Amino acid sequence: MTDHKRYAAIDQGTTGTRVLVFDDYPSAPVKLPAENHVYASTALIHRQITPKNGWVEHDALEILENIKLCLASPKLGDLANLAAIGLSHQGESVVAWNADTGKPIYNAIVWQDLRTEDVIVRLKNQGAEALVKERTGLPLDAYFSATKIAWLIENIAQAKPLLAQGKLRIGTMDSFFIDHLCGVYCTDYNSASRTSLFNIHTLKWDKDLCSLFNVPIQCLAPIRDNIGEIGRVCIEKTLIQSVPLTASIVDQFAGIYGHGCRNDGDAKATFGTGAFLQCLTGHTLNTAADSGLLPTLCWKFPDEAPVFGLDGGVYNAASALNWARKVGLFESFDELDHFADEPAILRGLAFIPALSGLGCPYWDRSASGLWAGISLDTENKDLLQSILEGIAIRSAQVIRAMDQITPLGEDISIDGGLSANRYFKQFLANILNRNILSSNHQEKTALGTALLARKGLALQDSSIKNSDKSLNIKQIVDITKPHAINRNLILENYTLMVERSRGLRHLNPSQD
Repeated sequence: MTDHKRYAAIDQGTTGTRVLVFDDYPSAPVKLPAENHVYASTALIHRQITPKNGWVEHDALEILENIKLCLASPKLGDLANLAAIGLSHQGESVVAWNADTGKPIYNAIVWQDLRTEDVIVRLKNQGAEALVKERTGLPLDAYFSATKIAWLIENIAQAKPLLAQGKLRIGTMDSFFIDHLCGVYCTDYNSASRTSLFNIHTLKWDKDLCSLFNVPIQCLAPIRDNIGEIGRVCIEKTLIQSVPLTASIVDQFAGIYGHGCRNDGDAKATFGTGAFLQCLTGHTLNTAADSGLLPTLCWKFPDEAPVFGLDGGVYNAASALNWARKVGLFESFDELDHFADEPAILRGLAFIPALSGLGCPYWDRSASGLWAGISLDTENKDLLQSILEGIAIRSAQVIRAMDQITPLGEDISIDGGLSANRYFKQFLANILNRNILSSNHQEKTALGTALLARKGLALQDSSIKNSDKSLNIKQIVDITKPHAINRNLILENYTLMVERSRGLRHLNPSQD
């Protein structure tokens, strides 16, 4: 009999679903497979549904089926020793479904969706933002779940009859997946904290917030800790029979855990569709004053106080590069790894990656993407260089704001597609004057999910940064050290350009 266990991490993201299985060797060292010490992995993409401009939807049943197919995939190999499963999900996206049939009454509304922007504007004009910020730590923004949930209740015909019958289930997508996989209707503290309906002081759904957003509090899922046995996953005709689900968390916060962040001031940045930057502040909630940063509940473990942090998002990172490729500025990402000239911004060319508006610290959807300093001798390579720099500088604005509230360490750990780009990493290190750490193990979200699932079995956690012995993850870490640059001047000039991007997007042209 083998002396190891395996842990499956469901990494359910905006564009697809991945399941990775990690080996756990509690006794003598055992030779592991070469692929980042992950036993096996599999993935499936799902459709991006855009019925109107600014609307983004997913088919929740399609994603649920993809989760099941991934868990049942032969690529995962022998799962006889599967000890537990963890779930991470895309956060603020929401779905509503019939409690009796389990069927969604409409597509899931994705975090990127802007259909409720008019509601946000109205609530801001009514002076509601102060209450929302005080109770939740979040700004009023269509990014979060509350207005999406209200839209489903108000606009989908089945919603109110089901609500009247006590059969409407609605919330972030973790609650939908867990209901179907385990037969348990619940959510977790971290996921609830991203809805704008959860009070981070009382750790409960807030009646006043539910009233403000017109969300009936009785249809929201019970809230539980991020780890511990949530239920048991059973999938027909597979080895997944009564396997405990022992962790559930939003993907970005699984990523924090996967980066090894455990102590106050530990910070990470994930460069995916957007740039998501978080740091830990400990068991004390920091209100973040008027910094534009989001005080956030990162996770809560049984019989422990929550761990809080600061969160800041830049809406467009890889999505800005994908747009540039779509319009023909480049063909291969290899073209973005090296630029012979000095930084574009030092040559007067700057790009504001506000293609979906400005996230932290501005939270301004009226802003639009902007190039400044274009001249007759500007070439494609200059535009591409400025896009990378723009993403880095916007991220640096967020990290510098964090550092003013809670001192950060000298290292920032990063992952995501851009963490492999040498030019981006060097420019980011330069503008921050900090070491940038990236590793050969890129599956930080899945790793964090697996570690949390393991911890959910009450097994001892490892807090070793960049190397977790509990799952025998040995990483080769690349350290990008900063070079001297006139970073203060760059940031000052860039901030002026950001201001010029604001108000350029007409949210409702019919009223102009």
